[in-house]
Amino acid sequence: MEPVFNHFDEAGNAIMVDVTDKAPTFRTAVAEGTIKVTRPILDAITGRTAAKGDVLGVARVAGIMAAKRTWELIPLCHPLLLSHLSVDFEILEADCAVRATCTVKLSGKTGVEMEALTGVTVALLTIYDMCKAIDKGMELGEIHLVHKEGGKSGVYDRE
Repeated sequence: MEPVFNHFDEAGNAIMVDVTDKAPTFRTAVAEGTIKVTRPILDAITGRTAAKGDVLGVARVAGIMAAKRTWELIPLCHPLLLSHLSVDFEILEADCAVRATCTVKLSGKTGVEMEALTGVTVALLTIYDMCKAIDKGMELGEIHLVHKEGGKSGVYDRE
């Protein structure tokens, strides 16, 4: 069965999906991604010695702010009243990398996958921005949805 793309009207014009008649349900999404860095950058992040300040603290706030503004960045996304939003980091010593995870929750009529993905992406971009004076060879990657629940499509867990 072909997937139905509901962001287009009968004439093929892009539209915002009408969720007026949908009942609110609990929805959550978790996304993650990584940034591979050099040892001097990882040391500056963990030692809090980067010239621009607390890299992970600033990246956390940037990710939260971006997720809250997803509707302004991604065409056709609905403005949402988020009830929970967090950005967390894990230092991956063996890989010389940082993993960012963004969790978003609400009770509403539309999902929060785009908010979680936006939060992770901007958090990683902020790490890049704050550390590029040390080395510009950092690599962002593996950005993906880990978990989602709620709504018509139910639960999704990435394998």
